[in-house]
Amino acid sequence: MKLQARIHSCVFFEIDKSRPAWYFAVRQRKYLKMCKIKLDKVVKKRKIRENKSVREITVLDKIDMKIPSGEICTVLGPSGCGKSTLLRLLNRLEETSSGSIFLDGENIKDMDVIRLRKKVGLVFQVPVMMDESVLENIFYGLKIEGKKEREKEKAIRCLDLIGLNENFLARDSSQLSIGEKQRISIARTLMLDPDVLLLDEPTSALDPTATLSIEKLVLDLNARIGLTTLFVTHDINQALRLGRQCVILIDGKKIDEGNIREIYQNPGNELTRKFFRGELRRE
Repeated sequence: MKLQARIHSCVFFEIDKSRPAWYFAVRQRKYLKMCKIKLDKVVKKRKIRENKSVREITVLDKIDMKIPSGEICTVLGPSGCGKSTLLRLLNRLEETSSGSIFLDGENIKDMDVIRLRKKVGLVFQVPVMMDESVLENIFYGLKIEGKKEREKEKAIRCLDLIGLNENFLARDSSQLSIGEKQRISIARTLMLDPDVLLLDEPTSALDPTATLSIEKLVLDLNARIGLTTLFVTHDINQALRLGRQCVILIDGKKIDEGNIREIYQNPGNELTRKFFRGELRRE
């Protein structure tokens, strides 16, 4: 007799009751690995000062999420809804107030933070460049990791992945456009061989042409090396162009989750509908 079971919303498989318990346990561990990131009732609270008093606000409220390995997931929502905070929690630039975050089934609080940040790379909204050559900027992550060898060939391969040639290595970072700087920021992250790429509104300061270029880069990286990517945006059309899984946050709560095109065509609740129409009023 066989039953169909679902493990962590990632995959369906058949359970054969004639099999011993250890067989099912091994298969379960195998399929759990397909969930690259899991958030379990994650809460983030922050104290803010108002006049002479201090009060506590909830930035993220009991967030549950499951991101399959190799997926592009857009985190969509209005400004101030907790999108950037969510990314900062994923590589422990900030800590959760409660709840748990798992990477490949391992609680990230049990991981060495340097090891975690090597696996989960974060690219900020505004690219940060040292006043040195492109090559030195790309090598920066390796310096932080403590590596002394200068892997120029690897830097050239990373440049190829982001669509730039090796002639860029000798250029001074001050000569780059902001779109090129953002690409170099991504290459610097790729030098650490991350399992997950976190992108915090990476196109917000770019013109339309550069924006489309970065979006194509994200899709190409996913297709070529299967890089699991979380892409924060408040732009619905951008999420549709990336066209994969989507999580919608409003006022620190997860309002909707699923395929972005399906959600856009058939919003699951009134808040999502108002957000898509631009009718969402902030208190």
